[in-house]
Order: sequence, then C-alpha cells, then structure tokens
Amino acid sequence: MRLQDHLPLWHAENEKEEYLIIYLFEPSMVSAQDSSLRHLQFNFHSISDLNIQLEIYKRKVHVFHAEALEVFQYLARQFTIKNIFSHQEIGTQNTWNRDKIVAEFLKAQNILWHQYQKDGIMRGLKNRTSWDRKWHEYINSPLIFNSYTVQQDFLTENPFPLSLKLIASLEKYPSEFQKAGEIYAWRYLNSFCEDRGKNYNKFISKPLQSRKSCARISPYLAWGNLSIKQAYHFVRMHPNYDRNSRAFEGMLTRLIWHDHFIQKFETDCTYENLCINRGYENLEYSNNLAHLQAWKEGKTGYPLVDACMRCLHATGWINFRMRAMVVSVLCHHLDCDWRFGMYHLAQLFLDYEPGIHYPQFQMQAGTTGVNIIRIYNPIKQSQEHDPEGIFIKQWVSELANVPIEFIHEPWTMTILDKTFAGVDDTYPDPIFDLVESGKYAREKIWGHRENLKVQVENRRILKTHVRNNAVRQK
Repeated sequence: MRLQDHLPLWHAENEKEEYLIIYLFEPSMVSAQDSSLRHLQFNFHSISDLNIQLEIYKRKVHVFHAEALEVFQYLARQFTIKNIFSHQEIGTQNTWNRDKIVAEFLKAQNILWHQYQKDGIMRGLKNRTSWDRKWHEYINSPLIFNSYTVQQDFLTENPFPLSLKLIASLEKYPSEFQKAGEIYAWRYLNSFCEDRGKNYNKFISKPLQSRKSCARISPYLAWGNLSIKQAYHFVRMHPNYDRNSRAFEGMLTRLIWHDHFIQKFETDCTYENLCINRGYENLEYSNNLAHLQAWKEGKTGYPLVDACMRCLHATGWINFRMRAMVVSVLCHHLDCDWRFGMYHLAQLFLDYEPGIHYPQFQMQAGTTGVNIIRIYNPIKQSQEHDPEGIFIKQWVSELANVPIEFIHEPWTMTILDKTFAGVDDTYPDPIFDLVESGKYAREKIWGHRENLKVQVENRRILKTHVRNNAVRQK
C-alpha cells in the first residue's frame, strides 16, 4: 500500500492501457483467527492516504468487500482484462489456497497474472545456498520510480461495497496506535535517521526507551507502506549515517533478519499450525486455561509481563525482547502449547507479519530443535531493563505507588509495607512459581532434544533453512 518502489504499479502504468487499482477486504480473511480490527483499520486508513495522493491523477483505490474469486468474476464480466499485476503474497495457508483458486480462474479466462517479488523474499527456494548474496544484490539494486498518468475513472458501479457499519468501525482508529499510511511511514523513518536512531543499540532492549529509539517502521513494512529496499537505501545513504554508523547498521542488520524469517515461512507455511521440528508435536503441556487467560489480560502477578501485555493491548507494539519474554512465559513458565497464544498476539501486534510471527513464536517456544532455547526470567528482565519500574507503573496502575525496592516483586511487601505506601490488594500474586516452573521447562524442553525424531528433523531443517553461502556480504 504505497505508490513508490512498486513494480506491479510500474508495469500497469507502462502497459499503456487503462487500469484499476483494487484492494479486497475478503470476508474469509477478515474473520480469520490471525486478523483483528486494528489490522483492518490500519489498512483502511492506508488506503485513504493513497487516495488523497491519487486525487491529482483522477485515480483511486477501489475497495471491494467480497472474496477474491467473486471480485475477479465480476470484473471479468464487465471488462476485457488482459493482465493482473500484484506482488507475491507471503501469507498463511488461507491466502495460499485463495491464490490457487484465483490463478485457476484467471488461467481459464486467458488473463495473465504477473506476480512480482515481495522485498527480498524469493519464491520457490529449496535451500539457502547463496541467499545472502542474492538478497544483497536485490537490496542494492535501484529503487523503482513510479509516475502516474491522469485517467478518468471507468468503474462506475461497485456491487461489493463496505457496509456503513463496517466503515464506521474502520474509521475509529485509536490515537494510541501508530498512524497509518505511506506519508507517516516516511515521517517515522526520517525522524529515526534525524535524531531518534542515535540511541538504537543502547535502548533496543528497554521496554520504555525503545519506543522512541527503535525505528518503529515495522507496521509500515508489514502492510507495505514502505519496502525493505526503500528503508535500506534511505538509512544507508542518510547524511547522519557516518555519525551514527553503529546504530544504523544495527537497524539495517534487522532488515535482513526480517526477510530471513519471512523466507522460512515462504518455504513452508505449515509453521502456522505445526511445529517447525515435527518431533515436538508429541510434547505434552498442562495448558491451564485460567493461567492462559491471566496471561492474555496482563494479570500473571509478574509486573513486567503484565505491563507488556497491557501496553500491547493499548498500543499494538512492544520491543523484540519483551515479545520474546511474554512468549517464553506462556510456553515455558505457564507450560502452554505455543498454539494457545499465537493468534492472540497476532491480533494484538499492529505490525503482524505471518512470516515473522510464526517462526519467531516457535523459536521462543523451543520447538525448532536447532535454536538456543531461551527461558526468560521476568524478574531479571524487569530489574535489568526497567530498573526503576517506570514502564511497569505506566501500564500497571495497581502498582503506581509501590516503592522501587518492591516494584519487581510486589508480593514480597508486607501488609505494613502496603499500608505505608498506600498500595491496595487488587494486583494478583504470581500465578506460577518462577524457580520451579523454570526448572521443569528446562528439563522437559532440553530433554526432548534427545528424541530420535527431533534429531532427524534437525538435519532436514538445517539443510533447508541455514544461510550456508560461503561469503556473506555487507
């Protein structure tokens, strides 16, 4: 959802034919388990941003509320369609199944569907030989400059409009979320390079400071307001690069990580529902539903965990380390199957990207078999990254008056301590024993690595996903 560095739009414009720009709110995708209102609102407002920019060309994005096949069947009846241009979607099994249905219909209609590479993700790879080299070749290639001709709109009827009720809900975009659209994407990227990014490495793990020092362009990358290539070129060529090279390189490194994880999902989108290492499918969990609900609501009794979950509900963003911690708590300390929490966080993340979400979720859950298993201690994380409890107190109002010496372990306060501090008893005690749950999780997850099927699967995973090219360029 951008107008520059957009190869499908470039080809549409250079065909010298009339064309429509369309966007589909597909009911099956809107109601999918990984979808949420905040995602739809971000898309809706991104489209509004595009339409403002397109006004001078008398063009607009035509929005349809119907399944893809229905829309293309309708358009094929109304017009003689020669070509359809799009990016390749690196989505879930649902979107892949949809694409196959649409492709079959278009083929029967003799309509050519041209799908272009999305960012640095390469379709059809069987392994990672030379992937880094190819990624750097792509990322360093010139940006696409899109220009647009004026065209009188020729779609006079839309049989699949958004309902007034749906429009009303989409328009009510919370002010706590990052503003949507291509224009705001560039504002965030520019402010990062101008000033915010100088402390990128210093504050990357801090739940409070990272909200300013991180690039914060992840929603714009996820929904296509920015391309990876645009971000890379802008940061690398910015006048402040030499002054802040270490910080900026830290950010640029994460752009390749971004595509690295999506490439995993492009290779196998079953990672949404099945363990990356199939040997972990028979691992047993307690799956206490009361504990799961407490985790979702930010009521585990561990202040930093609860602050992160509440912040995520309200704003749609927390930094990477905090994401890893809340998943670790869910899967290890609460002993829940990763699938019990994956859709909940997918719905909360404003920057939800399937190709990153599911492989990363499984990395933290320890079900890949090949990655280091990290079992986060939420008290230690709290002491190290929010030592004065400022982030905690901002999001857990029940702890606003708790003295600093108790903020990481408020359950250690006596009745007298609470009375003097003016703290009530509304905040829950911990719902799990940190030491015992950690010990149990380590023994279970590490012990399972000896399973024969896990070891066989490890060899398959390493062959498929390890970036094993001889030379990794910068």
